[in-house]
Amino acid sequence: MTVPDRVLRVDLSAGSVRSERVPDAWRERYVGGKGLGARYLYEMPAGVDPTSPANRLAFLVGPLTGHLPGEPRYAAVTKSPLTGAFLDSYGGGSFASRLAGSLGDALGVVIEGAADGPVALSVGDGEATIAFASDLRGLDAAETDARFPEAAVACVGPAGEAGVRYATVASDGGDHHAGRGGAGAVMGSKNLKAVVARDPPPETPPALRELRDRDAERFADSDAGRWLAAGDTLETVSFADETGVLPTRGWQARRFAGADDLGVEPATERDAGRERPDDPVPGGFRVPTGDDGATGGSHEGDETGAPDETVPRGGTPIALGAGLGIGDFDAVAALGGRCDRLGIDVISAGNAVAWAVRASEAGLIDRSDHGVDRELSFGDEAAARALIGEIASRSTPLGDALADGVEAAADRFGGGDLVPTVKGMELGSYDPRGAETMALAFATSDRGGCHRRARPVEAEAVAAPRWSPAERAAAVADEQDRRAAVWCLVADDFLADVFGPATAAEWFAALGDERDPEDLRLLGERTWTLARLFNLREGFTRADDRLPEALRRDTESGADGDRGGDGIDPASFEALLDRYYAYRDWDREGRPTTRLLDRLGLSDLPDDATPVGSAAGVPDPDGDGDR
Repeated sequence: MTVPDRVLRVDLSAGSVRSERVPDAWRERYVGGKGLGARYLYEMPAGVDPTSPANRLAFLVGPLTGHLPGEPRYAAVTKSPLTGAFLDSYGGGSFASRLAGSLGDALGVVIEGAADGPVALSVGDGEATIAFASDLRGLDAAETDARFPEAAVACVGPAGEAGVRYATVASDGGDHHAGRGGAGAVMGSKNLKAVVARDPPPETPPALRELRDRDAERFADSDAGRWLAAGDTLETVSFADETGVLPTRGWQARRFAGADDLGVEPATERDAGRERPDDPVPGGFRVPTGDDGATGGSHEGDETGAPDETVPRGGTPIALGAGLGIGDFDAVAALGGRCDRLGIDVISAGNAVAWAVRASEAGLIDRSDHGVDRELSFGDEAAARALIGEIASRSTPLGDALADGVEAAADRFGGGDLVPTVKGMELGSYDPRGAETMALAFATSDRGGCHRRARPVEAEAVAAPRWSPAERAAAVADEQDRRAAVWCLVADDFLADVFGPATAAEWFAALGDERDPEDLRLLGERTWTLARLFNLREGFTRADDRLPEALRRDTESGADGDRGGDGIDPASFEALLDRYYAYRDWDREGRPTTRLLDRLGLSDLPDDATPVGSAAGVPDPDGDGDR
């Protein structure tokens, strides 16, 4: 089996495609996915407008994509139009595995420039071609997918075409999304309507099949595997409610009386009796819900006729259910379906609607700002549906403002303290007022307020009362590094707990690519540090590793059983941030030191573009001179 070592370079302005070899040092240090994408982004000059032709958008896989246990993934890597920071977002399903098969000896496609009108990029047999696609303009994700019945498609919906800054890249008809941060807006700005993968998934050789079967069994016996088997990520709803970290009614409470109606039990009732193929995903441990056996996204049917095939994952019932005070499972699923077909991130969309409700209650907006025929309120599914449509089309003043994110709407109307953001990205899934270590994970996430860079909240609920501040900092940094390494392989991120360096080295050896487990251990730290350097170069500072005012206030006690309290103390958080920086060998301003870059093999980055810190400036929280 040949180890992929090339990328396809696409210039949409020139209408050209070329194949080039990935520099050996880059492939050795970054493997693929997140790491390789970060290195290609670092070649851009600082300050590139994310929606300009100069921004790059990479669709990347790893050398093991399509072979590993779990759900196949692809990475969309770019500079985020929502945050201005580094962005890596991941989508699953059949497109990911078929992209790997279509790329041949390439690890991905790196796209720059912009076409004059809608185009589609067709990938097959290791090559790519650009074709005019004006007939696809205005189609939603499911309609676009239906135009290519013999292929797998990643596309933008109307939200991406309209430049909504949290538009997604939708695949498998909207069942899957590279969801957060606005990769779909970048795709739309390039007039790239769709990427079409025409070849079947790669054939897994016997040696890799044996490893896959072994590691799938190991995962099934792990805590994460048992949790997924119990109800996929829908189990998050019950967990968050029980532990008091469920964002409810626009971040005003942390428990929701309707949580039981949004979790595993109602999903199981609706999913009962559905026919499914055997072992639809390599390794087979993700819960299949679509007709093709792919794990489901959010859509379960809406007025545009989306098929009733899937049940929503955890992010949908949290952001569009508890977050909006809606406890009807079918109504929440329909809202998720609307987002999926429009191609808009459910977490940012839910937060945008929640902000609008709170801004209406505060008198900051009125009915002249939107097209809903009544005052906005929590629990109103029809009003939320209408407002999501206004956001996706930018058809009203409020919809246009919210299409640029909650921070942009607050800049226009006021209300910057209503809904929390970090680096411009709306938070998802967990309220960190009940989990200080999760607060640190949100604040230091490389792509903004994301719960997927590290999720110490699960362990924190059990162990954190016994954790010291140093242990909290280490827990966040170590999990960020583990997940970053898995994303360089472009594997299912739930593998992170069982797929360590030694296991990864076995897989590479089966490919004929001998890797040192120690270097694979450094892979995640190296990639996380490179993303940090990119963000520093773009002007981010310690001040951006902050928690917003909304999280410093206590939540209120209420009828949902919320006990209230636990607003985050700024001084305590700053001390914890110092611990985190010290653990990472960053200085007090969050800049990696020269010695760290030397240790990680990052000293060859362009000197004039690499912000570095001094070892003498590394925080010394214990005052013992040991940094």
